[in-house]
Amino acid sequence: MTLRLGWFTTARGPGSRAMFEAVVAARASGLLSGVEFAVVFCNRDRGEDEVTDEFLDRVESLKIPLVTMSSVAYRRRVGGERSRSGEPLPAWRRDYDHDVDRALEGFPFDLGVLAGYMLIFEREFSRSHPLLNLHPALPEGPIGTWREVIRSLIRTGAAESGVMLHLAIPAVDAGPVAAYCRYPIHGPAFDAAWDALGDNTLQDDGAIEASPLFAAIRAAGVARESPLLVATLQAFADGRLVVRDGQVFDSAGQPAAAADLTAEVEAIVASSADAPGIPR
Repeated sequence: MTLRLGWFTTARGPGSRAMFEAVVAARASGLLSGVEFAVVFCNRDRGEDEVTDEFLDRVESLKIPLVTMSSVAYRRRVGGERSRSGEPLPAWRRDYDHDVDRALEGFPFDLGVLAGYMLIFEREFSRSHPLLNLHPALPEGPIGTWREVIRSLIRTGAAESGVMLHLAIPAVDAGPVAAYCRYPIHGPAFDAAWDALGDNTLQDDGAIEASPLFAAIRAAGVARESPLLVATLQAFADGRLVVRDGQVFDSAGQPAAAADLTAEVEAIVASSADAPGIPR
C-alpha cells in the first residue's frame, strides 16, 4: 500500500526545502519506496518571492502535482485583517482554508506534512485531514518558536533536547505526538560553550542567541529534522503508525505512545555526508 503525501509549505527558507529534498532523496534511494507525493500546496503564487518560485520550479521538474493559492492576495482581496498570535483566526482564514480544501479535492492524500507552512489551519481542515507538524523540542520540552525553545533550554541548563512530529490542531504545538528523537546538549561538542556562558548572558535574549552554545544546539537540532521526518514517514508507510480520528494508533489498532525513533534518526544522520560536523 502506498502512503500518499500532501505537502504544505510557504517555501520561504532552506529548512523546509531541506525537508522536501530529504524525502525526494529517500524515495529515490528506496528507503521511502512506499511513499509518493500526491500534491504540493503552497500559500504563495509565482512572483511573490524568488526563493518560493525556485521551489515551485523544482516541484514541477519532478512532475509532482502543484497547487498554489496566495494567502496574502486572498486576504487583500476580501479586506481581511492579519492573524494575530494568541487571538482567534479572523473569518477570512476559515474561508481561505475552505477554498484550499476545494482546490485539493482532485488530489486525495493520506497524510499531510506541514513543512515551513506559515499559516495555522482552522479546526475543520485539521479535523478532515491528518497533518504532521514539526516542533524542535522533545514532547515534554519547551513550546514556542525554535529561538524560544533554545533560549529556554539554555536558561534551564537542560541535559538534552530533541525534535518531534505531532498531529496539527488549531492550538500551536499541542497535537498528539506521533514520533520524536532526542539528542544530548552536553558533552565534548557542547561543554566549552556551556562554560563560556556568563550570568549576564542568561538575562539577555540577544546575548544568548549570539552565543556559540545557541548555534551548536540549533545545528544539532536542524541536522535531525529531516532524518526524523523520513523515519516517521517510513513508520507510517510500513503501517507501524496509523492516524485515525485525530489520534495515532499502532499496527494492532491500539492507541500508540509517541514513537522514539532516535536510533533510526541517528543512523540516517551518521550516513549523511555532513555527519562529521554534526554536534553530538
